[in-house]
Amino acid sequence: MTRKPIWRRTLPYSELNMTFILIGLNMLVFMLTTMNRDLATFLAMNPILTVHRGFWWQPVTYMFAHSGMRHLLFNMIGLFFFGTQVERELGSYEFLLFYMLTGVLAGFFSLALYWFTGTYMVFLLGASGAVFAVLLAFATFYPNALIYIFGIIPVRASVLVLGYTVIEIMSQIRGGSNVAHMTHLAGFGFAYLYFVVRLRVNPWQRFFH
Repeated sequence: MTRKPIWRRTLPYSELNMTFILIGLNMLVFMLTTMNRDLATFLAMNPILTVHRGFWWQPVTYMFAHSGMRHLLFNMIGLFFFGTQVERELGSYEFLLFYMLTGVLAGFFSLALYWFTGTYMVFLLGASGAVFAVLLAFATFYPNALIYIFGIIPVRASVLVLGYTVIEIMSQIRGGSNVAHMTHLAGFGFAYLYFVVRLRVNPWQRFFH
């Protein structure tokens, strides 16, 4: 009997409400960084601090720090609505692996992008890269689910992912914003690869099946 390669071995299914644990962790870190702003500097990802000062934890910890309450709420609402459903499909252990791996890879991708483009003074923070990955996962499992933009405009989940992709690309081209558009796109990209390589599911085919 041929054993599966390690990157395709499934994790045991369980329901541990990992989404709520992640939300709680993000809220805890936000409270701590609010009380101590220097802590946010250590957790956010800055190319100079990461490479020259050896703060190699930053491409991991950036995804638990947020710039303000609005930033936190936007990401946590997305994580709540989409993450709970994706966790139910994958199981808590697989969901945690998916969330952390896509978020960390998006962080290292952003680090490389900032470093090689000379964007040294940026401080990247927020769970958006991982949340965008979760959105793509939700759309893969439920491509025809309706998501109501502003609570009134119904959009299919698969169409929303494609729309967000176009918006992020155009916003990156226009520039002039402190939003990490490439980190969002990296979240989509690594989530897509995760499904293809590990789960052997093609999201694109699911979107238009």
